[in-house]
Amino acid sequence: MSAYVTKSPWVVHYDGSSCNGCDIEVLACLTPMYDVERFGIINCGNPKHADVFLVTGSVNEQNKGIVKQIYEQMPEPKVVVAIGICACSGGIFKDCYNVLGGVDQVIPVDAYVPGCAARPEAIIDAVVKGLGVLQAKREAMLNKVEKVEEVEEVVEDAVEEPAEEVAEEVKSEGGEE
Repeated sequence: MSAYVTKSPWVVHYDGSSCNGCDIEVLACLTPMYDVERFGIINCGNPKHADVFLVTGSVNEQNKGIVKQIYEQMPEPKVVVAIGICACSGGIFKDCYNVLGGVDQVIPVDAYVPGCAARPEAIIDAVVKGLGVLQAKREAMLNKVEKVEEVEEVVEDAVEEPAEEVAEEVKSEGGEE
């Protein structure tokens, strides 16, 4: 676990439309019995500080905008964990008139925790595995930044060389007259 994390990952939790069974299990992860904080995982209330987005319950017409908004407020890189069968596929509410289905109908999901209700051990396991995904996304972002910097250097060199040549030509032309 420590190989993945360079800082304590913060999670933000949102309950879509559920029976609250999975929410109770998410909260159980914070109790001394399961102690998710031993992995450095901290629950926060602000998506602007969160690395991991925990979603319970299905997504419907009323909450899809909220789910998108929370996701968009999170800084990159970020990981989404769908907790419970409702968040994974819509669960027993799937055939309801306003239910769109699981969270992946609205935002990309990195880890799924099936179950009704999902067990705290499974939730913690998915979050820890999600940290591996988070690390991979961080490395991909760093590689992308390095590639962009390489391209910028090539462009700078391409722009500087002709400018130096033009300056030399202007000097030599000015000297000839």
